[in-house]
Amino acid sequence: MTPERFAHLADAYGADLKHWPEAEREDARTLIARGDTRVLVALDQAAWLDQQLDTHHAAQPDVRLIQQVVASAFAVERPSFRSRFSNWLPRLGFVGAGLAGIAAGMLVTSLSLPLTGTPDALPSIFDHGDADLMLSLDAEESEQ
Repeated sequence: MTPERFAHLADAYGADLKHWPEAEREDARTLIARGDTRVLVALDQAAWLDQQLDTHHAAQPDVRLIQQVVASAFAVERPSFRSRFSNWLPRLGFVGAGLAGIAAGMLVTSLSLPLTGTPDALPSIFDHGDADLMLSLDAEESEQ
């Protein structure tokens, strides 16, 4: 065990070797017995920190604070109608606009197709290719 390893273990487990991993204890005792200054300084620092942690007492919280925390844990607030639905109501407008677009597209598509597949079918309102032919046929019939 090196003095650096000893300092690392002393920081992690404290100055009392009974808290250290059992495999490391014998090597730590050997280093302490040698009297290396780095090892003794690390042991003194760990002992000082252990003493500080052992003597520290946390302050008691205020009774009113405890009551507020407990009361807030059991308080159930009912959300208002507006707060419950305020997130999805604006999105509903986008859905409506999308559905209106789909309906408009279906209307345009249905008006652009002929009513039936028979040759004597009326042309679509968007079909101008046969309009001249039909007007010329009507003109010939009216002349006769």
